[in-house]
Amino acid sequence: MKIVVCIKQVPDTEAEVKWDLQKGTLKREDMDSVTNPFDEFALEEALLTKEKYDAQIVAISMGPEKAADVLRNAFALGVDEVFQITDPALAGSDTLGTSYVLAKAIEKIGDADVVLCGKQATDGNTGIVASELATRLGYSQLSFVGKIVEIDEASKKIKVERGIEGGREVVEAKLPAVVSVLKGINEPRLPNLMGIRKAAKIQIPVWDTNEIGAAKEKAGVEGAAIKVIELTTPPPRSAGEMLSGDVEEVGNLLVEKLLDLKVIK
Repeated sequence: MKIVVCIKQVPDTEAEVKWDLQKGTLKREDMDSVTNPFDEFALEEALLTKEKYDAQIVAISMGPEKAADVLRNAFALGVDEVFQITDPALAGSDTLGTSYVLAKAIEKIGDADVVLCGKQATDGNTGIVASELATRLGYSQLSFVGKIVEIDEASKKIKVERGIEGGREVVEAKLPAVVSVLKGINEPRLPNLMGIRKAAKIQIPVWDTNEIGAAKEKAGVEGAAIKVIELTTPPPRSAGEMLSGDVEEVGNLLVEKLLDLKVIK
């Protein structure tokens, strides 16, 4: 069985967020970066599946040169192969461009049985790349997965539990499949010292658009269906107003102010 895991490097949400207001983009080069937290669950699920079914894991990441860090971390955890897709033409890609490039990379890798993704990325928070990826590849789509129940290689089927409003549902689908997993499906592990040392020495294969057979006009800013027209910072908050008096007086004042502001009618 071959599992492909899509992982992304994102800005550390605990660090200061910096924006390029003119370009309408994050200043990623000026910010600390980490593996997308949701992708950590996808990566751990791949490792658990490997232990259960003796699978081969390939991790891929689309991003700038420093995105190699997340692939080294994946390799340190036990991934068998890693590939980075980077090209100046990919700058500014939206979800359509990203799913297109990832699909091309997965086709180049070949023979994927399961493609694992996190539910969403913490920078864009769209949560639709996995669905677009499944559509482009023609694979079964399984979203909001809280548990992989069983993978039957012989009959090419996968059974999962999906989180739905008010409960869970068990779904069976044909392989190959794109599976996007929920936070909490497992407990992501940390790499050991031996894995870190091994990962530090590997030469990560880097693919550009030509090597994966991707048309540059379908990715990056040129191919983006969504374009940022303007980016502005919110105005500073004004000082709040303190109301004093007994409970009845304060209640009446509050109601009057909410009526004036048309918050209530």
